[in-house]
Amino acid sequence: MNDAATRAALPPWMAALGYAGLIPFAACAALLLVVPEAGMRSLCERALLGYGAVILSFLGGVHWGLALRGDPGLGPRMLAIGVIPSLVGWSALLVPFEMAAAIQVGAFGAFWLYEHRVLGPAVLPPAYLALRRWLTVGVVASLGLALMAPSL
Repeated sequence: MNDAATRAALPPWMAALGYAGLIPFAACAALLLVVPEAGMRSLCERALLGYGAVILSFLGGVHWGLALRGDPGLGPRMLAIGVIPSLVGWSALLVPFEMAAAIQVGAFGAFWLYEHRVLGPAVLPPAYLALRRWLTVGVVASLGLALMAPSL
């Protein structure tokens, strides 16, 4: 990636779509705070975890897109690491809610750390890294709130 591309800001619509992607996380977490009925709570929990699994897969897909750019040094590693978020998100759907939400918190955090500490601006544009930081904070906060909801 050239220097101009790494310094360029993301188009405003891209950031807006990223932040709009937090709405299902926040809405499901908020509903878990106010919905008293067990069946509805279960639906909110499943919706939250399902959306989390989808977004983890999306993040892995970003890395497949990077591998398709053709950088021979990144290709195989990006492909291999790109499947991990999908597998973790899917496996979280197979365990009880509290464990699944904790797994997803860890997965979002770990993938964020990988992107920032291992790949960094040498591979990913700084504007993308900044957006991912705030989106990850929003996701982790929503999942954390959902985990705390029964005691609030």
